[in-house]
Amino acid sequence: MEALIPVINKLQDVFNTVGADIIHLPQIAVVGTQSSGKSSVLESLVGKDLLPRGTGIVTRRPLILQLVHVDPEDSRKTGEENGLDGEEWGKFLHTKSKIYTDFDEIRQEIESETERISGNNKGISDEPIHLKIFSPYVVNLTLVDLPGITKVPVGDQPKDIELQIRDLILKYISNPNCIILAVTAANTDMATSEALKVAREVDLDGRRTLAVVTKLDLMDAGTDAMDVLMGRVIPVKLGLIGVVNRSQLDINTKKSMADAMRNEHAFLQKKYPSLANRNGTKYLARTLNRLLMHHIRDCLPELKTRINVLAAQYQSLLSSYGEPVEDQSATLLQLITKFATEYCNTIDGTAKYIETAELCGGARICYIFHETFGRTLESVYPLGGLTTIDVLTAIRNATGPRPALFVPEVSFELLVKRQVKRLEEPSLRCVELVHEEMQRIIQHCSNYSTQELLRFPKLHDAIVEVVTSLLRKRLPVTNEMVHNLVAIELAYINTKHPDFADACGLMNNNIEEQRRNRIREMPSSVPRDKMSGGAQGEQEGGTGTWRGMLKKGEDGQGDDKSKLHSSIPASPQKGHAVNLLDVPVPVARKLSAREQRDCEVIERLIKSYFLIVRKNIQDSVPKAVMHFLVNHVKDSLQSELVGQLYKPAVLNDLLTESEDMAQHRNEAADMLKALQKASQVIAEIRETHLW
Repeated sequence: MEALIPVINKLQDVFNTVGADIIHLPQIAVVGTQSSGKSSVLESLVGKDLLPRGTGIVTRRPLILQLVHVDPEDSRKTGEENGLDGEEWGKFLHTKSKIYTDFDEIRQEIESETERISGNNKGISDEPIHLKIFSPYVVNLTLVDLPGITKVPVGDQPKDIELQIRDLILKYISNPNCIILAVTAANTDMATSEALKVAREVDLDGRRTLAVVTKLDLMDAGTDAMDVLMGRVIPVKLGLIGVVNRSQLDINTKKSMADAMRNEHAFLQKKYPSLANRNGTKYLARTLNRLLMHHIRDCLPELKTRINVLAAQYQSLLSSYGEPVEDQSATLLQLITKFATEYCNTIDGTAKYIETAELCGGARICYIFHETFGRTLESVYPLGGLTTIDVLTAIRNATGPRPALFVPEVSFELLVKRQVKRLEEPSLRCVELVHEEMQRIIQHCSNYSTQELLRFPKLHDAIVEVVTSLLRKRLPVTNEMVHNLVAIELAYINTKHPDFADACGLMNNNIEEQRRNRIREMPSSVPRDKMSGGAQGEQEGGTGTWRGMLKKGEDGQGDDKSKLHSSIPASPQKGHAVNLLDVPVPVARKLSAREQRDCEVIERLIKSYFLIVRKNIQDSVPKAVMHFLVNHVKDSLQSELVGQLYKPAVLNDLLTESEDMAQHRNEAADMLKALQKASQVIAEIRETHLW
């Protein structure tokens, strides 16, 4: 099982090459307040002075420290092969293959790399530094040194430095595969430990938290940490381990790690003899090694599944980016054909990617025809904008200077054409809406149907321009046809239309019924011959075509005469000139029975004929739009694209990939290789029965 940790280190190396943080590998994160002894604990585990020291925040970037145990013989051979002076060395990820044997130089490199990214104003960064230490005196471990928890910004630190550090710590310890090493000084109250507090936020039951109590030798006289080390104060599932760090004086005087560990062992034997064998730096290293191995063993099944899932996802992503172009002509024809096919399929409703959020393509065109356009036409009232006075005025204007016996046919045609003309605007608006939808289909195909076009932005723009130009050319043709449909209806008012003749017949019957009702309602004193004479006259005028029912009636003439006389102005005084233009315009008055009847008949005829024309327009406009715009674009789209774009002179330019796409493909390819290597590493674990 000891070999599991080098396997995880190998996985870490694999993912470090692509700079990815998508796999949560098992590791140990060191958390504590400033000056709690975090750095001293890490240096004790390494056995070397390698971490920067000072006041305030010293660790300002996460340091991922991989300790790799090597056999003394292997260490010696490696040192001889590489010309190394010593059996311990370190390597940084950012310095590639450079090997450091001087640990003071390692410390300086950590400081300079920290300032390079975080600056020199005590700010922090979440970009980690990767350091690997090879030594025969360490156990296999992967540790993450995090910035110390602070409360008050110092110097040029940002005001939210506490929140920044907290977020950075939570980013690492929220990883369910991470063991939390909570460091707390013994000379502080454990109940107020910030390290344990933040650990408990992500590890409520403490199953992956190990507490380390530092500075046991600095407790007040007369006090000890017995209750703390026994777990009576703060119980932690993985336990509590006490250590004795080197003092600042020891560091200044270059006290060796070996001497420090001997002093630590002597202190524990003297102060806590019953607990000495379960505390100290050496016991901490063995415990961390054991915990990490068991943790890795428990995490491997989920880790394997995660790697396989990601490998499949990146394989699919890489496929969507496409292969590098070899045959430009074939690639261009393929992309043009695919776009044209998807465009037509979107109209026909057979596209591969069906929109679920809103109507799109042919479905929206159908909605425009039968819902938007249909309802708009139905909302156009046949007599809208036409008053009774307008009708009466049209009748009078059509009679000329002579009083008419019949309502002139010209007045009907004049008024019905005026009403039919109102159908042109919504018809042209229908064309506009369909044109807009066909423009939207271009974007739909670009976003959902042909992802390959995203690789070639110039080709995408060229296709959009060609299709837009084709639609633009068909728009005036379609508008002209729709305009002609209305003009055709205006050109000839067909009063012999079967539906219109039926309406006239129905109105004749209604008028005849009204006449009979009037005769029945006449008083008995009226002579029968007058009644019959009147009836005979109306019968003679009411037979035949629609003009018959417009024959002038005799009723109401007396009223007309009296009203006419009443409307004549008084005679001018003697000696004054008469200006006929000063005759006032008659104000609104009550219509005579004759006028009322004439207006009602004309209005009914207009309404009847208008409904016939509206029905024709509602049927013919969608057909015209489909033929002149939609179907024409579908039939000619591919040939138009090929004719405009398939030219040797522009092939190379059109098929130039965007820089982002090439970069994304390379990143996906690198990540896929890393995941495949990781899968092989895990497969080796199964073969060697380590898992």
